[in-house]
Amino acid sequence: MRMKILVATDGSEYSTYAVNEFCRLFPQRADLRIKVVSAYEEAYAFASEQFSVPAEYYQQLVNTVKTQAGHFTATAAEIIRGGDSEMDLTIKIMNGPPEKEIVELAEEWGADLIVVGSHGRGRIGRMLGSVSTLSFITPVAQSWL
Repeated sequence: MRMKILVATDGSEYSTYAVNEFCRLFPQRADLRIKVVSAYEEAYAFASEQFSVPAEYYQQLVNTVKTQAGHFTATAAEIIRGGDSEMDLTIKIMNGPPEKEIVELAEEWGADLIVVGSHGRGRIGRMLGSVSTLSFITPVAQSWL
């Protein structure tokens, strides 16, 4: 049975570093099942009606964020493929809190490993929570930061 690896990206330099390290540590990726994912959250306006944003503008913002997530996954997938179009690699864009969406997808898909970059925010950042920390402490799969 081939190893299933979930690679989560937010397009940051930390995610790109994690993708590159994944490629370095797994040079023979033809025997893997890889899923590259990105999750985005819709912004919610907290204003009274007189200060609210028009629905068209809000929808444009949502579409832009979703498109950006698609770009992040496509870029990471291109790095991982390295020109191998036959690789077992799929892309998924998710709408919701990344820490929740990544872990839930890993559970549903049966991922053996989650690859996610860490911003290295230190103790305070870890206390506030981060996607990498929450993915790492969830006993779904091995997580590699």
